[in-house]
Amino acid sequence: MADPAVAALNSLLREASIDDHAEALELATAAVRSNKIQGPDLASAQHTRVVALLKLDRYDDALRVIAEGGDALEKDCSFEKAYALYKTGDLEGAEAVLQKTGVDTGKSQRGLKHVAGQVAYRNEKFERAAAIYRDLKDDTEGANYGEENDLRINLTAADAQLQWQGKEWAVPEEEKQPARDDLEAFETAYNAACICISRGDYTKASVLLKRSRDLCEATEDLNEEEKKAELVPILVQQAFVFTKLGKLDEALSLQNAINLSEVSETSTKVIAQGNKLLPKATANPFIAERLARALPKIEGNDRLFGFQTAALQRNKNVIDLQAQKFEGKEIRAHKLLAGAQVPDLSVSKVDLGVAGAAAATKCGDGKPTVRQLLPLLEKRPNDIGLLLTIIQLYIQISTLPPAILLLEKFFTRLEEANTPEHVDVRFAPGLVALAVSLYRSQNRQRDVRNELAKAAVHWRSKTEAAGAGSSIAREAGIELLRSSHPSDLAAAGEAFEQILSAQPGDRTATAGLVASYATTDFAKVEPYLESLPSVEKLTQGVDVSALIDAGVALLTPPSSQQSKKRKFDGEGAAPEKEKQQPAKKPRKRKLPKNYDPTKKPDPERWLPLRDRSTYRPKGKKGKKRAQEATQGGVVKEEETLELAGGAGSVKVEKAGGGGGGANKKKKKGKK
Repeated sequence: MADPAVAALNSLLREASIDDHAEALELATAAVRSNKIQGPDLASAQHTRVVALLKLDRYDDALRVIAEGGDALEKDCSFEKAYALYKTGDLEGAEAVLQKTGVDTGKSQRGLKHVAGQVAYRNEKFERAAAIYRDLKDDTEGANYGEENDLRINLTAADAQLQWQGKEWAVPEEEKQPARDDLEAFETAYNAACICISRGDYTKASVLLKRSRDLCEATEDLNEEEKKAELVPILVQQAFVFTKLGKLDEALSLQNAINLSEVSETSTKVIAQGNKLLPKATANPFIAERLARALPKIEGNDRLFGFQTAALQRNKNVIDLQAQKFEGKEIRAHKLLAGAQVPDLSVSKVDLGVAGAAAATKCGDGKPTVRQLLPLLEKRPNDIGLLLTIIQLYIQISTLPPAILLLEKFFTRLEEANTPEHVDVRFAPGLVALAVSLYRSQNRQRDVRNELAKAAVHWRSKTEAAGAGSSIAREAGIELLRSSHPSDLAAAGEAFEQILSAQPGDRTATAGLVASYATTDFAKVEPYLESLPSVEKLTQGVDVSALIDAGVALLTPPSSQQSKKRKFDGEGAAPEKEKQQPAKKPRKRKLPKNYDPTKKPDPERWLPLRDRSTYRPKGKKGKKRAQEATQGGVVKEEETLELAGGAGSVKVEKAGGGGGGANKKKKKGKK
C-alpha cells in the first residue's frame, strides 16, 4: 500500500501551481522522513524538496539538502546546486559544478547554459557570458516563450560591461549601436544607454535613459513596488549622466528623489549614497569623509563589479586627501606597495599609488614636488601609480625628456627581470600608449615604430590574450605601413593578420593587410580584394579639377625643438636665403610740446654740450681747461723733427723762449 504522504505529493505535483511551494516542501519533507519510500520515489521527493527550497529563496537550505542526499542526488540536482551556489555568491563553486556537467557541449543543457551565463557575468568574465548568450540566441530549438527578450537583455548587458572594460574589439559592430528592438523594453533601453555611457556618448545615453524610465513607469507587468525597485538604477544612472553633461541641478534633483530606505539591493544603495557625497565633499570634506565611512557593507551575490569598486575607492581616497588625512594614506600606500616584487596594474593599486604620492607631498605640484617624489620612487620601484604621478608632473612643467628617461629606465628594469609577469607589465597597453604619446610629442617617429612593433610581437605570442593586443596590433600595423622597408611591411601584415583572426570582418585590418602584402605576396591579398570597396566607389563624387585648382597642402611634421641652423639645398651648396620679413612701417615721430616751426633750430644741437660754443665750464679747473682749449685760447706752436736713419718724422711742441724753470735755483726750505 502506497504511503499517504507520497500519494499526496504525487497529486500535488500533478496539479501544482506557482503558489504551492511551501506546501510542496512540507509534503516532500514528510515523504522523505517517513522511511517508507525507496528508489525513484525517494529521489523524486528529494528533488521536489530542493526545488521548493529554491523557489522559496532558501538557497543555503537547498545546498544542505543536496549534501545530505549523497552523490546520486547531487548528480541529479546539478542545475539546482549550481544555481544555489550562484545565488549565495560562491561563483567559483558554481563554475566547478558547471564544468562537471559539460555545459559547453551539447544542446540539451539549455538551463545549465543560462546559469553558466549568469555565473560568468557575475564573475566578470563578460566575453564568456556574451558567447553563451549568443549561442543560446542562435539555437532557437527548445527555446521557451519570452526567452528571446531575456537573452537580448542579458547580451546587451554583457556588451556594456565589455566596453567598460575597454574591450570594444570583443563586441560586434552590429551590437555596438542600439537597434529598434532595444527601444521596446525598458531593460534593453537601459542596457543600450549603458553601452553609450561606456563610449562616452552621454547625450545619446540621456535620451535612452529617459526612454527606459518612461517605459518602466508605463509597464503593466510590474506592480508599484517592483516599479520603484526597477526605477532606482535608472535614476542613479541618469544622475551620473547629468553630472557628466554639466547639468548639476538636474543631477542633484534626481539624487534627492531617490529614497534610499526603499532600495532593497545593497549595491544599488551604496552607489546612490556614494554619488550623494559629491556636493558634500565640495562643501565640507570632513562631513563627506564621515559619511563615506558609513556606507553599508556588501555581502553575498549582491556585490559591486570591479570598476564600480575601484571608482568608489577612488572617491574615498580623494575625500580623505581633502580632509587632510595625509599621514594615514601615505602609511597605507607604503605598507601595501613597498614590498611588491612585480608591478601591479590593477586599478585599485594604481589609484592607491597616486593617492600615496599626493599624501606624501600634501597635494603639491611643480619641480619641488618632483624632487620630493623621486627618492620615494627608489623605495617603491614597482609602484606604477607613483611613477605615473611623477611623469604627469613632468608634463605639467613642460619637461618631457626627464619623463621619457624615467619611463625608459622602468622599461629596461622590467626587461632585465625577464619573467612573464614583468614582461606583461612592460608591454601593458596603457604604458605602451604613454610611451608612444611621449615619443610623438618629441617627434621621435623611429622610437614610436619600434615600441609598437615590439609590443605587437609580444601580444602575438600570447594566444590566450590575442584580443587584448588587438588595439596595439592595429596601431603598430598603421605605424609600420608608413615605412618603406620590407621588414616593416611584413611586420605590419602580421599585425593585421592577428586582428583578422580575432575579428574577421574588420575593414581597417583588411585594408591594412592588402596594403602590407600588395607588392610582396599577392596570394595573401587576393582573398580580401572583393571585401574592399572599389576605387570608383571611393572616388565617387570627388571633383578632381577642383582639387588640382586648390593646390596641394604641405604638412610639416610637428617638432618640439626647431633647429636654428639654416637649411642647405644640397651638398656643398650655399645656404638658402631666409624669407624676407616685410619692412616695418616707420613710426611717426613726435614733436616737442614747445616746438615752433617758424624758429630756426640751433645748428649745434647735435654736438655734445661741452663742444658747443655756448659752453661755459664752472670752477677753477673748468676755466683753466677752457683757456687751454683751441677756441679762445693760446695756440701752442709745434715743430717737426726728423728721426735718425730716415725712419720718418714726428711733431713735437716747440720749446718756449727765455730761461726755463730748470735753470732756476731751488728755494731753500726753512731750517
